[in-house]
Amino acid sequence: MPTWKQNLYKLYYLKIVSWFLLFMPVVVIFFQSHGLSLKEIFILQSVYSLSIVLLEIPSGYLADLLGRKNSLVIGNIFGFIGFTIYIFTGDFTGFLMAEVVMGFGMSMISGADSAILYDTLLEANQEKRYLKEEGIITGLGNYSEAIAGILGGLLAGLSIKAPFIGQAAITLTAIPVSLWLYEPVVHRIKAKASMTEIWGIVRYCLVDNRQMKWNIILSSITGASTLTMAWFAQPYFEKVGVPLAAFGILWTILNFSVGFSAFAAHRVEARFGLRKTVIATTLILSVTYILLGLFPSLWALSFLLIFYLARGVATPVFKNSINKISPSESRATVLSVRNFIIRIVFGIVGPLFGWLADRFGLMEALIVAGVTFTILQSVAVINFLKTNKPD
Repeated sequence: MPTWKQNLYKLYYLKIVSWFLLFMPVVVIFFQSHGLSLKEIFILQSVYSLSIVLLEIPSGYLADLLGRKNSLVIGNIFGFIGFTIYIFTGDFTGFLMAEVVMGFGMSMISGADSAILYDTLLEANQEKRYLKEEGIITGLGNYSEAIAGILGGLLAGLSIKAPFIGQAAITLTAIPVSLWLYEPVVHRIKAKASMTEIWGIVRYCLVDNRQMKWNIILSSITGASTLTMAWFAQPYFEKVGVPLAAFGILWTILNFSVGFSAFAAHRVEARFGLRKTVIATTLILSVTYILLGLFPSLWALSFLLIFYLARGVATPVFKNSINKISPSESRATVLSVRNFIIRIVFGIVGPLFGWLADRFGLMEALIVAGVTFTILQSVAVINFLKTNKPD
């Protein structure tokens, strides 16, 4: 079997492990069982995001310099440590420590995974397969999360911490697989790490290259929108009367829908073109918040399903758009700039939305979130269309 195909299968496995989130279907309930408010839960996630932000771009540059494989190994080691902390703690301070450690680990993985995928294909003259492969990997990740939703719910029935014990064990298996990856050698940076080099790449992404700038900003705002919804979903389930036993089932359905649409993302773009795909997905990913806020009922869960279908298309399509215009030698850094902005946006709006939900109500917070993302995405889409050639 060609080396590049072996790399693909290992990256498939790493994606499956990283998204096999046993704790996610009950994580809000887990935090609330330890006395945390929704505001405190959003603060924890903002701290996680900000801890990623502090190292996101430097870690992306280190991945370009030292190798994406080494970056993935380090990231998975810290992920394992973070979940282990969750097992042995039970208060806000302990959870805060775990989030910081996992944030550092995620910063080492973020960008390096997509970069090693693209350069593996590029080295084998298979780069045209990237959108399809990114869609497959995204889909596998969401199918993995869907299956984990069922198992996580069952484990939580035994003990509220059981999903975290299982999570630590699964994350541990990612370390040797990361070590077995092949590192494409022809696209590495031939220079020493420095803040000047990092700043030069950031400036290129967000100042010098307008096409790159608006690709990254639009993708980042869209990513922040989908991340925020992941933390609104469980409170919404509670609000509309979904039984706790059904949380895992609903989570599974939503993630299977993301996986389904991600597998078809390359066909959607081929059928409708990049511009129409971008307009449709960004519209869905902002307006759905408002619809959920206006109609707090079980039937409105159909809006959430549509949101997750759009998310599955948006992620690989937007990453592909950025990768096609990124220099190979700094690809992980460029993708880290995207992830950096996602976390900055979420770190700012997350606690605000959480406070609004605690102070005024969940529905009101959803409407404010919808208006906020509609404005941000409208500005980004207009500039994206101006700087990208028509299909």
